[in-house]
Amino acid sequence: MALNPFTHFIFDLFIVSAIIITAYTCNFYYLAILSGRRKEILDTTEMGTPSVTVQLPIYNEKYVAKRLVEAVCHMDYPKEKMRIMVLDDSDDDTVELLENVVNDYKKQGFRIEHIRRGTRKGYKAGALKYAMQTTDTEYVAIFDADFIPPHWFLRRAIPHFTKSNIGLVQCRWGHVNENYSAITQAQALSLDFHFLIEQKAKSNSHLFMNFNGTAGIWKRTCIEDAGGWHTATLVEDLDLSYRAQMKGWKCVFLPDIVVDAELPVQMNAAKRQQFRWAKGSIQCAIKLLSDIIVKRKVAVEAKIQAFIQLTRHIVYPLMLVQFLTLPILLASHMNLYVISFLPAITIATYLAMGPGAYVMIIQSMYHKSWKSKAKILPALLVYNAGMSVNNSVAVFDAVLGKKNEFLRTPKYGIISKGDDWRDKAYNLPFTQTTLLEIFFGVYGILGIFISIFSNNPIFVPIIGLQTVGFFYIAYMSLSHTQFKRNKSGKNQTLTKSEKMAKTVYRLSMVGIVGIIVFGAVMAFHGYNSDIYPIDRMRGHLDGIIGTSDPSVLQSHIVAIKQDLAIVMEHLPEDNKNPVWIFPTPSTDFLRIESNINNMEQSIARISAVPKDSSAYHTGMMDVHDRALLIKTNLMDATPYMYVSISNVLFSTIWIAAIIGIFAALKRKKEQFKEIDDSGV
Repeated sequence: MALNPFTHFIFDLFIVSAIIITAYTCNFYYLAILSGRRKEILDTTEMGTPSVTVQLPIYNEKYVAKRLVEAVCHMDYPKEKMRIMVLDDSDDDTVELLENVVNDYKKQGFRIEHIRRGTRKGYKAGALKYAMQTTDTEYVAIFDADFIPPHWFLRRAIPHFTKSNIGLVQCRWGHVNENYSAITQAQALSLDFHFLIEQKAKSNSHLFMNFNGTAGIWKRTCIEDAGGWHTATLVEDLDLSYRAQMKGWKCVFLPDIVVDAELPVQMNAAKRQQFRWAKGSIQCAIKLLSDIIVKRKVAVEAKIQAFIQLTRHIVYPLMLVQFLTLPILLASHMNLYVISFLPAITIATYLAMGPGAYVMIIQSMYHKSWKSKAKILPALLVYNAGMSVNNSVAVFDAVLGKKNEFLRTPKYGIISKGDDWRDKAYNLPFTQTTLLEIFFGVYGILGIFISIFSNNPIFVPIIGLQTVGFFYIAYMSLSHTQFKRNKSGKNQTLTKSEKMAKTVYRLSMVGIVGIIVFGAVMAFHGYNSDIYPIDRMRGHLDGIIGTSDPSVLQSHIVAIKQDLAIVMEHLPEDNKNPVWIFPTPSTDFLRIESNINNMEQSIARISAVPKDSSAYHTGMMDVHDRALLIKTNLMDATPYMYVSISNVLFSTIWIAAIIGIFAALKRKKEQFKEIDDSGV
């Protein structure tokens, strides 16, 4: 069957997206195989205690900064060989807290400095670059504020610099609060995939691996040879590690050395972290890929893997493209089964390529404890699906060259399930991205109805997984938004403005939920009145094509005309064509109505002649041909019924209402920022 240009374009988008996503997925499985290879055992002979500078970049981390400094000072390493640089760019209580802690350890004989630049220029990369001006030790260890290095860290990690070309050793991240919530469990599993599959595979081979920004040790000469820290991207760690490897340095991952860290417990903080990683990776791709490609000393496979790693976040926009196009293709009755006559093979293929393969990888990663980790996989799939909107915005930001401030991920010193973060400072409000997540969630509900009513229920789990993800991320973003501003971190009585803000927040939540429910009801009503009658007409036309009994044909015609009347009521009076611009005769419902009337007359004529006559057979062939033509016309018209003038107008009002609520919340957020800045 020939496709109309619109459907053909949508189908091409769907297929291209599927091919690219599959390629990136298969590459991950390739790395999983590579990570299982026996690695070269490094000689970790005694190296003594070379000089080390431990750099601690910190910005407004009053809940975890002291814990970090104490852990570093408790490391089992000679005081005279370890210099500690607390790179404090904070502008809140953290400054005073760190000043007191640093002074205490100074009195105990530690070589520790509290460094204040007086500016945040370059953010974390700027602080590290500033510190390197006075760093003269052989090695540089770096820890973010939420990490807790063990006391044996330096003594176990430094001996791995046995070869002269090793410029970095990256250690594995542990998760001190992994079991705090479903969010932290999903993040922990995702990070374990990165470290135990991707980092391990690349460290075991000649592929480029990346520094993860913390829990690693650099050789100082490697940093200098690679050009030092750059501030052009949001991921200075990825940038420097790739430039170092282009210079011939080797980066090594140590899976057995685990440094515990705190995972974000607030959804808006987790989204901020994911946004920074996604945007920074694309920025690095734009900055570095051309140099990597033309570099002769870089192996072809390393170039390919570098391209994949730096661009892998484009999978998220492609996931959204598939999510948007799938219902349209199903509504057009496009056959999307892997094997056309075996629909079950389609869902089996999705399961094998996705959850099934990941379960096998989890088995290889965790061995005896794999079952408990596999239970977290559904939460990770929902989490990643929901995050696709947030990360897609990050990708487009990077491609369009939009400048963003380096926004750190706030941490609250959360370790056990009983710890609470909601009344602490640094809580983040939801952003406009949440509006998009709500939109995609509502669209997903419509897609589920389409897959059911188009007789393609096999796609319901696929659409449903992403729909649940969008609603989950949006809900958590809203529920984790706090309007209590508490800079001191102590419990205080709410002011009148804070009480008013909470009231506005609650009313806004009720309004958003109400609008979503109203939108879902209207979408269902619109589908039932505009699209479902066309689906029923196609079913009756299939019945006409499959029978030669005049009485049965007549009953199908009666039902078709009833549904046609319902559809025609919702089309413009002067032009019964759902296509606004460049309408075609194939989508003209007046022409479809005329063909149905002609088919009805043909049925009436053949009803009056013997069934064994040539006139009967000729008339029946004409009826079947007309039914097939009308069915094709209806399939051409169906996609345009979704974008009718009334639907577009309603969608515009619906989105405008949600934007209005977001605008009210944004104004309240700005009022609180003014209160914070004024110190009232």
